Amino acid sequence: MMTNEWAEFKAYTEQPIYTAARKTDTTYLGRFTFDMISEFTGFGHILTIIARGYLFHDKDSVVLDDPYERIEITRNALCAWCSIPDKKKSSEPPVDFRELSADYPELVDQDGKGWYYRLIKNVIRFVKANPDKVSKSAYKKCADFSTGFTAQWKKKVRQLQVPIFALNTKGAWTLRFDDIIADALEAGALRTEDYPLPDTVIRQLETTDTNGVPKEIIVELICYYLANKQDDTEWVVLPVANFDAYFGNNNLSKKWLAKIPKSLILRENKHGVCRYKVFL
Repeated sequence: MMTNEWAEFKAYTEQPIYTAARKTDTTYLGRFTFDMISEFTGFGHILTIIARGYLFHDKDSVVLDDPYERIEITRNALCAWCSIPDKKKSSEPPVDFRELSADYPELVDQDGKGWYYRLIKNVIRFVKANPDKVSKSAYKKCADFSTGFTAQWKKKVRQLQVPIFALNTKGAWTLRFDDIIADALEAGALRTEDYPLPDTVIRQLETTDTNGVPKEIIVELICYYLANKQDDTEWVVLPVANFDAYFGNNNLSKKWLAKIPKSLILRENKHGVCRYKVFL
């Protein structure tokens, strides 16, 4: 379930499995979609999950004391995850963090290849080597984003390091390590178990018309809503791209969200953020 945040953290930090049982199987992408990779969507959610893991937990998910003492450790972890080999060692801000490989071997290797960089290169390699196991659309999308990926990702990694009070920023990507760590501190420790849907809600859904939307989609959305709802608001941010990646396709964003009855789930886009509330 999307509510098991520790499982999500491991999906972004452990070795992915590059395999596909059939052409519609996108296991080799992990918790990503081609749209996320090519358009750089969903990274705010991903990096915040990673930051919360290093701020609040040890490697066995045990919650640690005083996350503020682990801010530098967490920032280094984010740098390691984003690292990309760069021959121009003098570039500022840096994008190659190979010096962190001893402390974060799971996130970056001795050549400066960070977790995400290795994922992309391995996905490209898998798709090219297995055209019979991937769809024609996947093969084309992979070919499209493979050209220029290195330069584009270097640009994004530099933007992530822009100081929070900088007067000018280059590019439109507003994600920054400082904001991510601040959001992570506010969100707290990761949820290490699935959120169980209350029996009363399960019974209500049995007689609810979902307008053809699969019940498992509705259940995931409601569970995520109940697990993340704050006392001072009825709205919860919906990370649509990350839900797509969890389901392994774009059906949620491209097909199901528009069909969910507004009497059950109401969505709105405000200030570039998709949020929703559930009526139960």
